[in-house]
Parts: sequence; structure tokens; C-alpha cells
Amino acid sequence: MSFESLGLAPAVLRALTEQNYNTPTPIQSEAIPLILDGHDLLGGAQTGTGKTGAFGLPLLNLLAKQTGVNGPRKPRALILVPTRELAVQVTESLRGYAKYLRTNICAIYGGAGMGPQTDMLRRGVDVLVATPGRLIDHMERGTAKLDAIEILVMDEADRMLDMGFLPAIKRILGRVPTQRQTLLFSATFEAQLKQLALEFMRQPQQVQIAARNLVVDTIAHKAHPVDGGRKRDLLIEILAARPNDRVLVFGRTKHGCNRLSEQLEAAGLKSVAIHGNKSQAQRQKALNAFKANKARVLVATDVAARGLDIPNLPLVINFDLPMVAEDYVHRIGRTGRNGATGEALSLVSPDEGGLLRQIQRILKDDIVMEVIEGFAPTRPIRMGSDAPGARGANPRGPGGRPGGNGPRKPAIGGIGKGHL
Repeated sequence: MSFESLGLAPAVLRALTEQNYNTPTPIQSEAIPLILDGHDLLGGAQTGTGKTGAFGLPLLNLLAKQTGVNGPRKPRALILVPTRELAVQVTESLRGYAKYLRTNICAIYGGAGMGPQTDMLRRGVDVLVATPGRLIDHMERGTAKLDAIEILVMDEADRMLDMGFLPAIKRILGRVPTQRQTLLFSATFEAQLKQLALEFMRQPQQVQIAARNLVVDTIAHKAHPVDGGRKRDLLIEILAARPNDRVLVFGRTKHGCNRLSEQLEAAGLKSVAIHGNKSQAQRQKALNAFKANKARVLVATDVAARGLDIPNLPLVINFDLPMVAEDYVHRIGRTGRNGATGEALSLVSPDEGGLLRQIQRILKDDIVMEVIEGFAPTRPIRMGSDAPGARGANPRGPGGRPGGNGPRKPAIGGIGKGHL
């Protein structure tokens, strides 16, 4: 099957061809025709299966059929996502698909100034990508108008519920037109999501793509328990004991990655950092320095590291465990490639036990816990269901997405990023 056979507009096909996207993924092959036909859709798919293209391509196709709107443009499509990072990622992908369309795609999310976002909304937006909390802020100020929404997408809906966004989602759903097309994508469909679908969707079609396990057996996994405040010292000790190895270190935040890279430099370890606040040119410069052995350590966030190709990388270290267990697979996939052996070390603080538990479910195996002499944590690592970040007991799937506040439900683990 090809994208041409799915009935997409020539302008969209042209953009896909330029990006060397020629063959749709399974979720795209099944979902795109149903969306183009106007159906509401429940899409079961994990990160990395191509779900952004599955809803983004037909969404742009449908909006492109109606042009010539007079006056400032109100959003005609709304895409709700759980995190700032996903908002940025989805927006960048949609802008790539819409390169030859006259479609304005913008994102609003917390952690950024309200002023520029308000100006952007006033100038007119066709497709609005938003995190629920920040969208509520704009709704209360009257700067986000949702009365013209034709297509509503809830991406990673299970994770939004995990993070306690259900009340916000219901408020938003109460402000969009009832006559609309609704697309809900989730790794799994628990009772809350099914109830949400019954309340707000019209006879939805359902597409389910099975999870794939991309964890290769040439990677050795190990975790070192340590207090959060001593992670940096332990990392320096590990790196000093392996002076000939290049190492990719993953942090959770942009500021944290910058600070850690500076601290490693101060300790005499040549280090560079890449994250979302750096330009593409800056990221490439840092990556080139790492590949050329001018820097031993590359510190990166998940979003910035997406798609990195680093040959002969022996070691990946999780300075912070990922908040989404599936991202562990993506991270460690940078080592152990093409049959080579690799190591994945995780520095785990006592309050990250729940996150480690979810990762073990994806691996379907325990991770060896090894205390480094002099760095034993002052509290034990709690792996039970009451640990922060953990889900309830008796999960029905082999993995999960630890979230923030609110009810937590198990999810199916499984796949790295890197598809359309």
C-alpha cells in the first residue's frame, strides 16, 4: 500500500515524498481511510507506530478542502496532548506535512509565556495543538475560541488521564461543538477512556495495532540505587572508571541537561548537551563533536535525542528515569546495534521505584540492582504499587505510562520512536 492509494491530497503527498515517507505504517493504513470518510475513531497504538501521521495527514486533508475563511481564523482542529514535549513534536510533524498547504499550525503549552501565545491566537490559527491545562488558561481569558472546531484529537489519552487531566478534558469537550469528528488515540483502553468515548463520540470505529518489543537481547541492563542529590557524583565516578568509552546520558529536563553538562565539564569530563532550546545547528554541532570524540559525554533530553544515529556507542546512562516507560526502549536503542553488545545503566533514586517497575514490565524481566560502595541510598527503593509513579496492583499489561497526579491505570508497553 502507498500513501497515494489512501486518497490524500497532492499537496500532502508532495510533502511526504520530500521527507522520504513512501509507505504507510499499519496504523496509518487502517486509520486514514476511516478518518477521511468522516468516522469518529478509537486508535490503539503506542508511541512510534506512526500515529501522528495517522491522524495528522487526514486532518490536514479534510481542512484543506475548505479554504477562503474571512477574518481572523478560529481553530478548526484541536489536538490535545499530555505534555509540552509532545505538543512540540506533533506541531513540528504537522508543519512538515502541511508544507504546501495554507494551514496555520500552532502550539500552546505550560512553561512558556502567555503573551506570545495570545498574540498567535489573535492572528488566527487553523490547527491548535494544546496541553489541557494551558488551554483552560486561555479559555478562561477568552483568548482561545473553540466554537469553530470541526475535528478534535486526543493523543495519548491514557497518559492524559494518568496525569489527572480528566476534569480539564471534560471542560474542554463541553466547549467544542457537538457536531464534530472526534479521534482518540491511546496505548490501551481502560474503563475511564471507554466511558469518555461513550459520552463524547458518535459510533466510533476502532483500530488496534499490537505492540512490538524492540528491546534487543544484546543490551545488558543494570540499575544503581542512589539518593537523587548524589547522582552527579556517582555519574562522575562511573565515567572516570571508563575513560575510553563515549557515553550518552539522558536527563529529564532541558535545564537539568545543561547544568549536568556544565558540572561534568567542571569535573574534567568533556561534555556537550542537546535539548529543545538549542537550534538545529547547535544540536548538530554538539552531535558532531561527540561523534568525532571531541566530547566524551553527550547529555540529552528524550525529544532532542529522537532519531540520533551514533555508531559504536557502548553505554547509555539514564541519569533520570523517563516518566514514560516506553521512552526507556527508545533511549537504550542507541546502543547494542547491529549485533554489537551494549550496556544500559540507570541511576535510580528512592522515589523512582515506580518508574523502574514500569520499565521492568516492558522488558518482561527484572533489572539487576547493584549498589555502588559509598553511594547506598538513605532510603530503600520502593517497587510496590504505592511507590510514587507506580500504577495500581495487578496490571493487565506488560508495561505502563507513569504519570503525574490523578488516577493511574496500566498500559501496554512497547515501542521506540522514529516513525512518521
